[in-house]
Amino acid sequence: MWHEILFRVLSIINYVVLIIIAIPLLLQIFYVLFSFIRKKTWKKSEKKGRVAYLIPAHNEEDVIYQAVKHLIETQKYPREKFDVFVVAHNCQDRTAELAEKAGAKVLVLNDAPGQKTYLYAPIKYCIDYLLGLEGEESYDFVLRLDADNYVNAEFTSLMNDAYQAGVDFARPYEGALNGAQNFYTKACALFYAFDSRFGSRVRERLGIAAHINGPGSMFSMRMLRACGGYDCTSISDDAEFNFNRMLEGVKGHYVEDAVVYEDMPSSFHDTLNRNKRIGSGSMGLLKGQLLKMFGKFFTTGNFSYLEMFLTYIFNFLAILISVWIPLYYIYHFTYTALIVNGVIAVEWMPVAYYSSMLWTTLWCAVGIAGGLFVLFGFGQAAILAFVDYKKLGAKRRREMISAVLLFPAFLVLYSVTLCIGALSKPSWGKVSRNAPPPQADEGE
Repeated sequence: MWHEILFRVLSIINYVVLIIIAIPLLLQIFYVLFSFIRKKTWKKSEKKGRVAYLIPAHNEEDVIYQAVKHLIETQKYPREKFDVFVVAHNCQDRTAELAEKAGAKVLVLNDAPGQKTYLYAPIKYCIDYLLGLEGEESYDFVLRLDADNYVNAEFTSLMNDAYQAGVDFARPYEGALNGAQNFYTKACALFYAFDSRFGSRVRERLGIAAHINGPGSMFSMRMLRACGGYDCTSISDDAEFNFNRMLEGVKGHYVEDAVVYEDMPSSFHDTLNRNKRIGSGSMGLLKGQLLKMFGKFFTTGNFSYLEMFLTYIFNFLAILISVWIPLYYIYHFTYTALIVNGVIAVEWMPVAYYSSMLWTTLWCAVGIAGGLFVLFGFGQAAILAFVDYKKLGAKRRREMISAVLLFPAFLVLYSVTLCIGALSKPSWGKVSRNAPPPQADEGE
């Protein structure tokens, strides 16, 4: 009968889908299992390079003063060797004034009427400015932060050690400022720390290129001169820049002891907005450069290209996990249950076959889903909460217990929001800042 043919065809398609999902997941399982490998450290260098911190800012008067002030006052690095550049992009508030008051060098960028640019514009503007400096005014490398980021006191020094060792492109550990605030911030902190504590550490030790995206990234000026500056225009400009450099043969590295503390989304709305940008941006890269990354693996034999492809393809897999998997298994269990209960007549196979299939599939689904939830949910979250709770913004391990217990549910939520983003047009939804109130001296 036609419905039996349809069932067979959909079953075969589902087997293919499961294989496609399993391959990237196996890579992540490998990272978890080998996460206790010794971290890479960089030899301390007596030579101190000139450093330019780059902070793009759009209406950030609530956070920019304290962020710049804290950065300048806490870094254990010669003050004359680093400067902070804030690019006030389309600002209609006191961002530029407060940044300058805190000690930053301020560049102002306003888009032309009718023109709409994303985060790449102020970054490109500042890098072009830095590339134009010569002699004693020039810098050796750039460290890019967001307006609400904080870094540990050794951050500049640790990135300088990597630079003096020959590194042109690097990323830090991504921690959280407000990880203990509520369920969303705890879960987001755990999620983003996964790649820092597990994936990035193992990649660095095995010689696989690091994934350089987000705040805290280090770009050497020699690399920027070689590539012509910040050559990105997409909504996921950081990932695009990473792909561009990889395709040119530039290898990214991971400086684990350098920690950037980020403000985590504190509500479902903020989580959705962030993931819509990530999902839509990643799908744009998938159509272009990510497929080039896959092809580059076969022409060079360099596993870094395949690893990058398998990691970023997860944004596409989010669609399969959120749409195909639930729809298929609802159909599968409904169809076989109707056969077993005599509602639908079959000719090709006996009813006992479908009865056995129903229960076998059910127990396999429960077992596999349960195993993945234990490993990727409770397991990885418990490890992170135990070893890195301070980097996640918590003072005590017990503050993260609720997030550990509910982390599997967050992973489902995260996949759904990524799926929504992957199916949406590129957009930059507003994410609320969890900022402290302005200090008294800001308004003087």
